[in-house]
Amino acid sequence: MLAAAALAVVTTGAAYTFGPSAEPVGAAAAAAATAPTVGAAGEVSATAACPVDARYPKRQLRGIWIATTKNIDWPSRTGLPVARQQAEYVRILDSAVKRRFNAVFVQVRPASDALYASAMEPWSEYLTGKAGKHPGWDPLPFLVAEAHKRGLEFHAWLNPYRASYGTDLGKLPVNHPARIHPDWIVKYGGQSYYNPGLPQVRDHVTSVVKDVVSRYDVDGVHFDDYFYPYPVGGATFADNAAFKKYGKGTKLAAWRRSNVDKLIAQVDKTVHATKKHVKFGISPFGIWRNKSDDPTGSATAGMSAYDSIYADSRHWIRQGTVDYVIPQLYWPRGFKVADYNTLMPWWAKEVKGTGVDLYIGQALYQVGTGGAWTNPGELASHLTANRKYGEVKGDVYFSAKQLLTNPLGALDRIVKSAYTRPALLPLIKGLGGQAPATPAEVRLQGKSLTWKTSANARSYAVYRVPSGKPGKCATADARNLVAVVPAAGGARQTFAAAAGGAYLVTALDRLGNESAPTNPALA
Repeated sequence: MLAAAALAVVTTGAAYTFGPSAEPVGAAAAAAATAPTVGAAGEVSATAACPVDARYPKRQLRGIWIATTKNIDWPSRTGLPVARQQAEYVRILDSAVKRRFNAVFVQVRPASDALYASAMEPWSEYLTGKAGKHPGWDPLPFLVAEAHKRGLEFHAWLNPYRASYGTDLGKLPVNHPARIHPDWIVKYGGQSYYNPGLPQVRDHVTSVVKDVVSRYDVDGVHFDDYFYPYPVGGATFADNAAFKKYGKGTKLAAWRRSNVDKLIAQVDKTVHATKKHVKFGISPFGIWRNKSDDPTGSATAGMSAYDSIYADSRHWIRQGTVDYVIPQLYWPRGFKVADYNTLMPWWAKEVKGTGVDLYIGQALYQVGTGGAWTNPGELASHLTANRKYGEVKGDVYFSAKQLLTNPLGALDRIVKSAYTRPALLPLIKGLGGQAPATPAEVRLQGKSLTWKTSANARSYAVYRVPSGKPGKCATADARNLVAVVPAAGGARQTFAAAAGGAYLVTALDRLGNESAPTNPALA
């Protein structure tokens, strides 16, 4: 993640120059949406078209990347006791929930290693300080369960091609695939990479993904921006033998892109064949191609992912081999080389009508570092700009360390201007699922709102209409949404109703499919 942003600036030789402060929240933007109506007996049914306010989106992904490589975010260092590791992770989750986030993207495979019990790859060194050493527990069930307990969707983040941060394969654990299959490896820029041109490599990566999806209750599988390695001056990626064997008369660059495309399609098919509901997505480098290279590219002048790391994100979108993309738009508004106000609309146009969700990768780690990033409202202004484009369905922030430190109070501004209400997860077409039954036997006794548990509900949405008179559009957007309550065990669910009004409750499955609301409960 960090390398992508740094390289984009370094290779252009550009400096940060900035413009205005954060834009104020604009006037309400109305759009037609299907929303519930209240029938003659007070029962709510989804039949009417209702105006919605863009400032209060009902569905919006709000995620945070939790990087484990080099102990960037978690664990804070190697060799910590299990209890300390768990406490650090829980602190990150609680900070996310406090700010009304609803998803985490946790790095479980930084470099052909595992932060989970694997028969295919060795334990990650970032747990104990020694690669291959058993940490005394399997972290992944805990990581997933604690996220779900707090209503956070869990995406398992894996790097597909990085084999090692060094080139001496003899230093790797004996069961490391790179030691077992040194012919899979290309050494480049002081690191070791699996050769994307080998079918065996694609099969291995796919098998690793299938293993994670099969054995753990993850909600998504996530790849970041590392495909073929980022360019290193004077270095050559030595894949000539594979190209000669498998290239079949194509040009080298086209063959390399095809290799990545094949892996993405293979992983996508495998993920959904294993568990249909699990999402698969990628956070590509923020520039697909520049307009100077391709008239359909963006009006930018940074590194082209298509040409430099052979990542053709447009192809994945058009082929539907990803469920979502999170382009890493780690540049501010007004940055000439890669202007946020240029790139965000470009990506919105790319996904329009495709069924692929678009979330924006935001550079929380840049806040306070210089230039426009000394403006505490820069990130908040990005979310204001996003409202003009219905294709933008959320944001993911890099990374969790800054979630805890809240540089310049930037997150406080985001919460105040954009995350004033909770949000349901966006619905992605084709993943299946079914709304649970509407919660029954809703009761309000004092300040305790309770209802009967709905089968297969992952969570419940609680709406409060202060007037006590829920109209036909009471649940159309998030203006009345006060909580998304994770399902608890037992026959009944409970929520603390802190204020008066009319309360409505809906049930949600793990994908966010929502039931009709209950009859109003009056306080």
